[in-house]
Amino acid sequence: MFRVLPYQGGTPREISEVVNNAMNGKTNNHGTVTLNTSWATTTTLYDERIGFDSVILLAPITDVAEASTAPYGEFSKNTDQLAPSSGNTAVVEWTTEHEVNGMYLDATNTSRIYVRNDGIYEVTFSLQLANANNDAEHADVWFRVNGTDEADSGKRFGLPARKSTGDPSHLTGTASHVLDLTAGDYVEIAGATSSTDVSLEHFTATTTTPYTRPAIPSAQVSLKYIAPYSMDNVYVSAQQKGQATITHFANNTSNKTYGYVIIG
Repeated sequence: MFRVLPYQGGTPREISEVVNNAMNGKTNNHGTVTLNTSWATTTTLYDERIGFDSVILLAPITDVAEASTAPYGEFSKNTDQLAPSSGNTAVVEWTTEHEVNGMYLDATNTSRIYVRNDGIYEVTFSLQLANANNDAEHADVWFRVNGTDEADSGKRFGLPARKSTGDPSHLTGTASHVLDLTAGDYVEIAGATSSTDVSLEHFTATTTTPYTRPAIPSAQVSLKYIAPYSMDNVYVSAQQKGQATITHFANNTSNKTYGYVIIG
């Protein structure tokens, strides 16, 4: 804390010290705040200098705060999935999370991917479709939010007839869609096929000649936060005398600390 002057005034030496400190940027209207964890989306900043009309500026001062990123995640299905019976739909289930931040896979309903933050997301799927029928078939695939089909999100993927017995034809079906999601919403990929001979097929990794390659999942999906602008996400959303509410991405990282300056 730097010296302050009494309201009735001070000595020339005291006044000189206070003015020189202020000219050199040494003031008392600043501090640090560390964001709450346990996936909190708000943190309360307490400082007696905060007023109803104060402007509060925030800047990251730890590595984890500087590296704070928008939500993202990739999920895969590492086993086969059979087509639903004729006239029915099915949802793709997921078995593995990859590089996930700010979203999660439901442990019970494994078709559901939940987001922890409001925002606009781009969702992209890739399906390893196989057709074991002698005839050409097709698969219709679309997006769902909270169990409701997303309008105009469907795609049809046509599969040629199988090559021979035990050797199905294959097609990688991929599509993306932009979704406006609220924290707590879940996303699913749903579909229906023209035949139960259509499936999602996975392939294990190979380590033998003629070549090696990683595993090929039967399905993959990625979710990427695209708006609002992510650098504006740590901000003061409300304030009163002596405290302010900081709104931010759902946080579960410790030591995410910001410096702040109060003006006015």
